[in-house]
Amino acid sequence: MTSNNRLRALGDRTVGPGRPVYVTGEIGINHNGELENAFALIDAAAEAGCDAVKFQKRTPEICTPRDQWDLERDTPWGRMTYIDYRHRVEFDEDGYRAIDEHCRRLGIHWFASPWDTEAVAFLEKFDVPAHKVASASLTDDELLRALRATGRTVILSTGMSTPKQIRHAVEVLGSENIVLCHATSTYPAKAEELNLRMIHTLQGEFPNVPIGYSGHETGLQTSLAAVALGANFVERHITLDRAMWGSDQAASVEPGGLQRLVRDIRTIEESLGDGVKRVYDSELAPMRKLRRVKGVVAEAGEQDAMPEPAGV
Repeated sequence: MTSNNRLRALGDRTVGPGRPVYVTGEIGINHNGELENAFALIDAAAEAGCDAVKFQKRTPEICTPRDQWDLERDTPWGRMTYIDYRHRVEFDEDGYRAIDEHCRRLGIHWFASPWDTEAVAFLEKFDVPAHKVASASLTDDELLRALRATGRTVILSTGMSTPKQIRHAVEVLGSENIVLCHATSTYPAKAEELNLRMIHTLQGEFPNVPIGYSGHETGLQTSLAAVALGANFVERHITLDRAMWGSDQAASVEPGGLQRLVRDIRTIEESLGDGVKRVYDSELAPMRKLRRVKGVVAEAGEQDAMPEPAGV
């Protein structure tokens, strides 16, 4: 039986056991500061059947160490200082108003990972269904407290974090309104470092919290395995082209792959069933044709229940 305290509201949908997997296309900064790219990625996510897209929101002067501001780097827009680059890939309020309108028109959610408290205040100007804590921000108590104060569902990624740090972050945020995501913060992450059984570990330690998966690997198989292991929320970086400029593009899923990912997630969750053994009507004809000796417990078409596991 699914307990209501294991469900979380994300806009007009709920996340948790017994609910459809909530699939998020992580745009991050793969739009490279271009609204045209952001719209195309939103379109691809909506066409694939994603529930949401996610961005990252930073206040550059807060999130960029002062000693890095004036360092120059090569970019698609020429050579510029790092602080100018950080501004170049951020959307302002008008940009996010346009994103908000585009998502509403398509019926897809959007939210973001704020990296500082000013970014939280910025995102609160919009009716986002949730906020996301990036793995890098898990130890930022000031940010966590600001997010908790919004009253919105908070999705917390746990990459590059120890069990003690995860427990502390959950304590700061409160367990009543969070979704906890297993993650490995390498781009791209190696299969042998994904440790998908952590989904079960988190389920055991936080039994009243929906558990999800934020993947940074290449390929789709392991994200699908996360769903089979019980992930209620799945997030993957998405891109228009993995060859595009940007640090996250190579570990992202292109539109065709995103369509296959969502399709196969829906097939897997449908196939998992409820764990109750039954004889289906579709099995009766093969039973009559193939079974030579009837069982001693049940005749064809009758049902009996397997005993529940001890302690249930």
